[in-house]
Amino acid sequence: MHRSLLLALGLLATLAGPARADETNVAVAANFTGPAKIIADAFTEATGHVAVLSFGSTGQLYTQISQGAPFQVFLAADQARPEKAVAEGLAVAGSQRTYAIGTLVLWSADASLPAGPEMLTAPGVDRIALANPATAPYGAAAMAALESLGMVEAVADRLVQGNNIAQTFQFVTTGNAQAGFVAGSQLTGVTDGVAWTLPGDLYPPIRQDAVLLTTGADNPAARAFLDFLAGPESLKVIQDHGYAVAF
Repeated sequence: MHRSLLLALGLLATLAGPARADETNVAVAANFTGPAKIIADAFTEATGHVAVLSFGSTGQLYTQISQGAPFQVFLAADQARPEKAVAEGLAVAGSQRTYAIGTLVLWSADASLPAGPEMLTAPGVDRIALANPATAPYGAAAMAALESLGMVEAVADRLVQGNNIAQTFQFVTTGNAQAGFVAGSQLTGVTDGVAWTLPGDLYPPIRQDAVLLTTGADNPAARAFLDFLAGPESLKVIQDHGYAVAF
């Protein structure tokens, strides 16, 4: 009888197994692609949960969220969309927080170009890439910087828009644009070309906020991912990719 009890307890332990891991779908602004992948892998290793990442411009992702896309967490490239999500009942009040502060860089793969606003009017610079200002915060920041520099009219007929900052970076990398406004994080490890980090007073701060969507309110993995995003391991990854952090 004692042996039977032990066998029964062993069977129950086997059936119970380890704590069940959960999965969360995370909408991520395109500029944060690199660090998000690293953080998601570390998150799985640390918690057993899985973060499934989908990338796009903040505006495009918000439209998908508002139309019922199955995301539980939203990592935007601005504060406005997370705020709007809370106001419209799409996100959990009190869950919004800044996870990264971005930098805007004017970059060219041509190292012979000047590292400064002069790059915009240099000979041979026929196309200047920026992300769509209507949907991508880095594109809006680029337009604000051009206005601050008084150069909107000088470059207007040479601007080409990417759907998001990832496509914008690709335009410059492939030479389809000779220069472009990209996220500083995209130049992590890039040694080719020339880059000018725009002074912060030329554009509004790019404070990137994360928020828990109402669809993830009861998802342990979604809440755990937001907590992990604010933890020391994630903060190091974020800073290593050229962002400032707010906590």
